[in-house]
Amino acid sequence: MWTKKDIPDQTGKIAIVTGANTGIGFETARALFEKGAHVIIASRDAEKGLDAIKRLKSAGVHGELELGILNLACLEDIKTFAEVFKKSHQKLDLLINNAGVMKPPAGKSEDGFELQFGVNFIGHFALTAHLYDLLQHTKGARVVTVSSGASRFIEQIDYDNLKLEKPYDDFREYSTSKLANLYFANELNRRAAGTITSIAAHPGVVYTELTRHIPDNELEVAFARFPTVMQPWQGALPSLYAATSPEAEGGAYYAPDGEGELSGYPAPVTIVTPAMRDGNKASELWDYAERVTCLNFP
Repeated sequence: MWTKKDIPDQTGKIAIVTGANTGIGFETARALFEKGAHVIIASRDAEKGLDAIKRLKSAGVHGELELGILNLACLEDIKTFAEVFKKSHQKLDLLINNAGVMKPPAGKSEDGFELQFGVNFIGHFALTAHLYDLLQHTKGARVVTVSSGASRFIEQIDYDNLKLEKPYDDFREYSTSKLANLYFANELNRRAAGTITSIAAHPGVVYTELTRHIPDNELEVAFARFPTVMQPWQGALPSLYAATSPEAEGGAYYAPDGEGELSGYPAPVTIVTPAMRDGNKASELWDYAERVTCLNFP
């Protein structure tokens, strides 16, 4: 049973955690900070980011904390965040692509993508692209991208419905964004060819602010179907394992080890659909993302 007590010393390492002001991102940042890392709390809202830093520091000084303003729904803002970061840092050991949105009302990112696809996938693709040169020049750098068990409910990316061209289905669109994140993690690891390590993780069933768009009565019914609903600290463990464990492998996908991969402690994913393994579809998505973002990985 792997827990955050098993995280190796992170002193001297620099980590960016997106969505670190709340939920799983906050617990991911907390664990890295407690192990001595310099953690950038990447948050869209400055006030919430500063509050997260205050709460983390209240438990004692371990590593270092820094606020980064990051709006993943805007490609221009993502570029600005990366430029500011690169002016003050010469390396990046860990990039945790954690932030996300789940089942919001129909809407679009500032660049016209369906909001979940635009934030969960396109935003993190662009962020990684802007930071890729720094990652490549940091020995042992890792990129961890958070997917979801929902990724197994989609058989393919519908390229004719990534900008709300069709009637909105909140769960279908969420699942699409998370399959896209899995494809991205796998294809990044393949294309990086050992210069960095890219790994995917999913947290299982966790109660966090991610569910804020789901009405309370619907959420209660949904959670009642699961034997266990985990707290954020436990949901963060697969991401932390992928980011820090010497045993974690590039191109792997980690999740809770319990029944249905809904709860438990980090282990390799065993519930895998043919679509999730499809390297050709991953490559196709990568080419699409480079084209629509006008960003190319060197």
